[in-house]
Amino acid sequence: MPEQVGSDPRRQTSTARWRVLGAPPGMLFYQVQCVVEDPGWHGPSLETNHRLFLGRAGTAQMRLNDRLRLVDATAMWLTRPDDEMSTSHPHGDGDVYTCLELDAEVLADRPDTEQWLYRRGWWGSADGQLDLEHRLLAAYCRRGIDQFEVAERLHRFLGRLLSRTPLGAGEPGAEIERAVGRRPATLAAHRRLADRAREVLAGSDFRLGLTEVAEQVGCSPHHLSRVFQRVTGQSLTAYRNRLRVRSVLDVLADGDGPPLGEVAAAYGFADQAHLTRVVREQVGHPPARLRRLFSARDADSAGR
Repeated sequence: MPEQVGSDPRRQTSTARWRVLGAPPGMLFYQVQCVVEDPGWHGPSLETNHRLFLGRAGTAQMRLNDRLRLVDATAMWLTRPDDEMSTSHPHGDGDVYTCLELDAEVLADRPDTEQWLYRRGWWGSADGQLDLEHRLLAAYCRRGIDQFEVAERLHRFLGRLLSRTPLGAGEPGAEIERAVGRRPATLAAHRRLADRAREVLAGSDFRLGLTEVAEQVGCSPHHLSRVFQRVTGQSLTAYRNRLRVRSVLDVLADGDGPPLGEVAAAYGFADQAHLTRVVREQVGHPPARLRRLFSARDADSAGR
């Protein structure tokens, strides 16, 4: 189905460019790029179905059941009927996500049904291999596979997601924050600082230095590094690499893209060898093989 401009196919909350990737019985799999006319808050709107969202690019603010979080390319979240969700886009266009909408009847037939049907809205983060699997699935759907294959791949993806990221396990950083024992106001300030750093990195060309990022968020590099690790459970370098690899995957998915040396320079890697090492660490495959996987038909080996 060609790209369309209009509302999200199942919501009337904002204008977007969206493309349906697959629609087997009881499922709707689609990609959305938000088109921002008003960067302020939209909603809240009431969810009417079970929906799994996976971030692809950009940033946005989201309030899910009164909990405020930053959406970026690493984010993954689940909503169920009667959840309330609001969004804002303070940085304008560019927020892209993939969504899988699921009828309750489809989930009720799964052996892991309780983990999908009876949990309130959930928030998490996709690891590199899960993100690669979802991007490969979207790429194959765009090139054209029948609905039988789409349905089988989607069910397999849901099972792998639960095995690697148990729903209801809590949000990233929650246990770390409890262990720190800081005052609520301090924790809130630290989370705001970490979110601001995430926004700066997500909106950059990945060639900013740590000192430059710290200057933009108004603190010292040492303080930023310490707070970011405490709040998110990962270093600034690790988070930056996760974002960079996701951007590189978009380039590799285009097929005949630029040489890998140019890709490395464009995304701030030291050289092609550095690019290859970081991508392999994140998703388990070097860039050259990923380019072949995106153009191949069978990606089962990438998800194992």
